[in-house]
Amino acid sequence: MGSNDSRRSSFKYYRDKTLGRLFNTSTFLGNVVIAFLVTYFIPFEGFTPAMDCVLFLTVLALGLWITEAIPPFAVGIFIIGYLVFTLGSDYFLETPMPIDDYVGAWTSDVIWLLLGGFFLAEGMKRVELDRTLFRFTVRRFGTKPKRLLYGLMMMTAVASMFMSNTATAAMMIGSIMPLVSKLGKENPFTRSLLIGIPAAASVGGIGTIIGSTPNAIVVGALETIGVKITFLTWMVFGVPLALFLVWSFWKYLSSKNITNVVDLDLSFLDEEPEHLVPVKEKWIVIITLFFTVLLWSTESLHGIPLAATSAVPIVVLTLTSIISADQVRGLPWDTLMLVAGGLALGLAIVDVGLAHKFIVMLKSFNFPLLLLAIIFGYLTLGMSNVMSNTAAAAILIPITLGLPGIYQVSVPLIIALSASCALFLPVSTPPNAIAYSTNLVNQKDFRIGGIYFAGVAPIFIFPLGILVAYLLSLGFSL
Repeated sequence: MGSNDSRRSSFKYYRDKTLGRLFNTSTFLGNVVIAFLVTYFIPFEGFTPAMDCVLFLTVLALGLWITEAIPPFAVGIFIIGYLVFTLGSDYFLETPMPIDDYVGAWTSDVIWLLLGGFFLAEGMKRVELDRTLFRFTVRRFGTKPKRLLYGLMMMTAVASMFMSNTATAAMMIGSIMPLVSKLGKENPFTRSLLIGIPAAASVGGIGTIIGSTPNAIVVGALETIGVKITFLTWMVFGVPLALFLVWSFWKYLSSKNITNVVDLDLSFLDEEPEHLVPVKEKWIVIITLFFTVLLWSTESLHGIPLAATSAVPIVVLTLTSIISADQVRGLPWDTLMLVAGGLALGLAIVDVGLAHKFIVMLKSFNFPLLLLAIIFGYLTLGMSNVMSNTAAAAILIPITLGLPGIYQVSVPLIIALSASCALFLPVSTPPNAIAYSTNLVNQKDFRIGGIYFAGVAPIFIFPLGILVAYLLSLGFSL
């Protein structure tokens, strides 16, 4: 009997695996067909062969990112390989184009900046600064539900400015699990914690260039048109916006779901076993974090590029063996591949003149530029709710680089900032997915944050994007 059950189980496993592969293959081929039809059967006036190649790639990448027929990082690798093969050879173009910039996307400043952030996040995790932060928050904000929720959301927002949103959400949700398990699924405070913390992780990432991948993408894209945004310049507008949005959502959540009548029982903190981390290692990570952020923030004073200063945590944390080879292998390299592909696609869209063609087409509809900025902002919110916000930013930002005047800068900024505010579904962001995986919140619970940020965030993002672009045009930089 056991043998028959084992055979049935094995048969079901291989059957499902085969069907899954067939579905992915058919989905991939379907995307290829759609991209081919869009490129070759919809008339576009004055298109060059290079534009045809890049348009086909753009439509195909968009379809693959939405359907996930292949992993998102694989799309990034495919983009670079495709660009090298089509634009860099005479098989498709009479005169091949330079491809160094597309290959060089792997080693761009943005990639090194993100990699430095990944090493810092891993170092903080290794020395258990997550537990330290949670205990500090509890001691600082006490056992009143509203105050504790405020402290946890703000701590999450600040941490996500220097760590990946996913890692921050996993860290904070893991820390509160003993509490929410005691409270139970039906307790409103459980729901508030598991909605508020993921929202703070996503929106808090707006604060710095490394806080959210779309931020890094827009900085890299704007550099290609000669607009440089330093780490500190971004923080000047990013940090206040992030903290304000998180604070306003806390006010909204706490007014609806929480009362301060009963103190929370946090005695489980005293019952947890102490994990002994050498004080020396903890201080090495803290000093490295402080020194790296200081170098990032003062680039205009010392002139050392962000890519170079990003090597500080990589070198220090590996030389001191705080991060071992196994931890290095476990870093999110797939995110870097996705970003590199997105940057290369953006460069190609601009280089072959496709961005300009899109803008000319949009102008034919006679939309006011301000309305166009609003449309792109809400389009980003919609796309980011059903696909990776990184992929959405990688597709939309290059298209808008051909806009005139300050809108050439403001609309890409609006897209990047809006991408971090898409929170309607559990699949909209990894932090939402982590909270949903606890089985203590329902899918419909996330609509609170999704609707709130879709309504409130654009009110501040649209004018802020235009103001920052105007200041940058006047030469403002820190």
